[in-house]
Amino acid sequence: MPSGLVALALGGFGIGLTEFLIAGLLPQVASSFTVSEAAAGWLISGYALSVAVGAIALTAATARLPRKQVLVGLVALFVLGNLLSAIAPDYPVMLLGRIVAALCHGSFFGIGSLVARSLVAPEKKSQAVAIMFAGLTVANVLGVPFGALLGERWGWRAAFWAVTAIGVLALAGIAALVPASPRPATGAGEPDPDPVPPSGLRAQVRAFRSWQVWLTLAATALSYGGMFGAFSYIAYTFTEVSGFASADVAWLLMVYGVGLVVGNLVGGRAADRDRDRALVLSLLGLTLTLALFGLLAGSATASVVLVFVMGVTGFASVPGMITRVTDFAHGAALAASANVSASNVGNALGAWLGGLAITAGLGYTSPLYVGAGIALLSTVVMVIAARQARSSQVADRVPTR
Repeated sequence: MPSGLVALALGGFGIGLTEFLIAGLLPQVASSFTVSEAAAGWLISGYALSVAVGAIALTAATARLPRKQVLVGLVALFVLGNLLSAIAPDYPVMLLGRIVAALCHGSFFGIGSLVARSLVAPEKKSQAVAIMFAGLTVANVLGVPFGALLGERWGWRAAFWAVTAIGVLALAGIAALVPASPRPATGAGEPDPDPVPPSGLRAQVRAFRSWQVWLTLAATALSYGGMFGAFSYIAYTFTEVSGFASADVAWLLMVYGVGLVVGNLVGGRAADRDRDRALVLSLLGLTLTLALFGLLAGSATASVVLVFVMGVTGFASVPGMITRVTDFAHGAALAASANVSASNVGNALGAWLGGLAITAGLGYTSPLYVGAGIALLSTVVMVIAARQARSSQVADRVPTR
């Protein structure tokens, strides 16, 4: 494993902690600043909105800069945001810190995925992306309990000081270990990137002329929508349908998080063997898992098994989706960051539709069926994309007379 990948994974871990740990600290933060629970909730929703905006805006603004230089700047922004949160004298400064930290999120994973795949042989590019995202998936497992533990022992500010320190380590690691000019990656049987990936904003925007780029972005948004349509209300499913106590939800979410870690690593390896096949199978697996979960949610044992499988199938497509969109975009960083924005759009769509199902009186298993329906749409889109790509490759191989 190239040492630069370790540094990128550490950066992903820190950014993931920032995203997730606040959930376990909201009561303390609200009490500290004497604000309502709803106002404190903006520390989560404001972060999510800033991720979607920052992913496109910062990538576009830094289009002509060297990727290593951009990554160092993004992690520095991340450190600044968490430092602001740690020392915030009042709620507006705390919210500002969250927004500043969130702005780097999408661009870091978008540009970082391109750098990660350039550090390894072409046949291992999806595995490299999976290793970088391993930091994010591990943070999903540890984020909430990590924040709650530090907050309980030393106060909520200690959690943000810890994440700031992780950011400083990641900043030093990326500066020291990531090569300044990684080689461009290529993929056998796929459109080869340009010798120098497009750097100007206009050149990067041209990458969106590819129908395959748009199909992959749509599949990404729908796959996240399927998973988060179910996950957003999973605590209610556990307590109201499966019969678990509220205290059990924390460890059940950790089971889900372990599934994310496994799915990410397995999905990266599978995508390097046959990417489109792996993507279709993982999306189909998520569809079937969510539908089966809806049918068997009344069983506590089945719920534990299926929430783990939901994590595996839900995240198995992530490394392959990123390498696919960047291959067809010829290495354009804007397309990689757009993929992160698409995932956040999918999160919001899935949560909204799942909430509508509950509000309509369809019960606490309805978000699982809603998620299954969205995931099925993602599978259909991916099948169409794979067939069109295969047809184009066959046409390119036919000799002309």
